[in-house]
Amino acid sequence: MTTNALRIVRSLGIAVETREYAWSDDDLSAASAAAKLGLDPDRVFKTIAVRGSSTGPFLCVVPGSAEVDLKKAAKASGDKSVEPLPLRELEPLTGYVRGGCSPVGVKRAIPVLIDETASLWETVSVSAGARGLQMILSPSDLARAAGAEFADLA
Repeated sequence: MTTNALRIVRSLGIAVETREYAWSDDDLSAASAAAKLGLDPDRVFKTIAVRGSSTGPFLCVVPGSAEVDLKKAAKASGDKSVEPLPLRELEPLTGYVRGGCSPVGVKRAIPVLIDETASLWETVSVSAGARGLQMILSPSDLARAAGAEFADLA
């Protein structure tokens, strides 16, 4: 399967591995994906869409075992406050559905912040833009493909 996220990563000449797994509407969590893929949940990152009080929407990419700390996300983005983006706004904004939101290839260019713990790993896993499809690549390549910065988010 090829997605927009994978097309972008490959067009940049980035080495990427893809892995598919059986997903369920009952559990779209990164922890579930990690278990099905046999990966450490700290290495499987999930993409959470939020809205800053002054900057507007942006994406936070955090370990599957953690939650976005909204106060840290606000500090990292320069906002006074940050709130989760309502689910109904996710697909129109990103082009992706819940459980398949990649930080790469977002429909509308919005900022992307990756939790700094990603740099502890040689490679990390993130959604490749479809449910049940992960891409594994280096944190620096992920940041380059997503136009992202690293920050303390969890």
